[in-house]
Amino acid sequence: MTDTAQKAIRAFLERTRDEQVRFLAELVKVPSDNPAGDCAPHAERAAELLEAMGLTVERHPVPAELVRANGMISATNLIVRHRFGDGPTVALNAHGDVVPPGEGWTRDPYGAEVVDGWMYGRGVAVSKSDFVTYTYALLALEKAGLDRGTVELHLTYDEEAGGEIGPKWLLDEGLTKPDFAIAAGFSYGVVTAHNGCLHLEVEVTGKSAHAALPMTGIDALEATTAILAALYEHRKGYAGTVSAVGGIGSPQLTVGLIKGGINTNVVPDRVTLRLDRRMIPEEAPETVEESLRAVIADAAKAFPKARVEIRRILLARPLTPLPGTDRLAAVLCAHASRVMGEPVETKGVPLYTDARHYSDAGVSIALFGAGPHTIEEANAHRADERLPLSDLFKATEVVALSLLEMLSEG
Repeated sequence: MTDTAQKAIRAFLERTRDEQVRFLAELVKVPSDNPAGDCAPHAERAAELLEAMGLTVERHPVPAELVRANGMISATNLIVRHRFGDGPTVALNAHGDVVPPGEGWTRDPYGAEVVDGWMYGRGVAVSKSDFVTYTYALLALEKAGLDRGTVELHLTYDEEAGGEIGPKWLLDEGLTKPDFAIAAGFSYGVVTAHNGCLHLEVEVTGKSAHAALPMTGIDALEATTAILAALYEHRKGYAGTVSAVGGIGSPQLTVGLIKGGINTNVVPDRVTLRLDRRMIPEEAPETVEESLRAVIADAAKAFPKARVEIRRILLARPLTPLPGTDRLAAVLCAHASRVMGEPVETKGVPLYTDARHYSDAGVSIALFGAGPHTIEEANAHRADERLPLSDLFKATEVVALSLLEMLSEG
């Protein structure tokens, strides 16, 4: 890695800052809310913008039946490949689907308004910003004259729906086989581990009856109440288990959705609930699911006339470092610490991301991208989501310099 190449990267990124801001603004202005998950139009707009920069874009539409099975309307994944020479392939993955804006915004969620150096808009931090970070890192490497390795941009559209038809689909279909990867993240930490997540749906079926004669029915809500009490009692034991990975903490359990009943004067014949169980990297998902199913079954024994069915909705395995991750993370941390102006270290986060799909495929991966210190500071998934543009510029430099070092070494 030469000083000349580093200077070329910095000079290119410095003079293209306005272009980077315009690119991000165009991405924010096109809605890609998931749900409802009609994301193909955003992918087409992103592809047009990338092609205008001189990049070749592969469009990979996900089959309609598979899209519907994952609760979406349309999804097209994009791949941009640039081969500099012999050597390893690195994938840079960011997702373009975003959570719906919700209430409470003080600015247009699709306006890409810039105020005091911050751009506002849904997806501006999570993670449309890293479309820009990774694209301009690639363009900077071209200007630097890199002659080793291959860089691929993987721009996908289902992270908010579970991530099954984004990177996982690309990998399963054999459309890519990178040696290592960087996935969307923020600028003041390099994430090498994160929680897994298990979603279960529990359906309790009883028998409806007139409220004047409740004994003639089977109260599904009464049985559900016992199941909920057992789950909450079980949850109390999680506090005693803490991950050895900094930033992860303890396992978590949340019952996030309950629906059921017919009317106020009718014994409820069916109640459905969905639970979210966050798993720390040290936990085996199969053991966690078995334990929860046992808690539910034991609680239901007191109501033998009610029928209880348990369905797995999602299983996202925890992310843990693979061989090679330490080197990638060390390079990212070194450049980030210098560019961001403060120590940047590896850490874990108590959520799950698309990065797990690369890890499951044997690809060493770390998360790093454009964003402030915390998701709270970015208002991620909340009203007035925002991004400091200075972090966008710095993160792009970090990624470009890190790739230059990794690929130059071979």
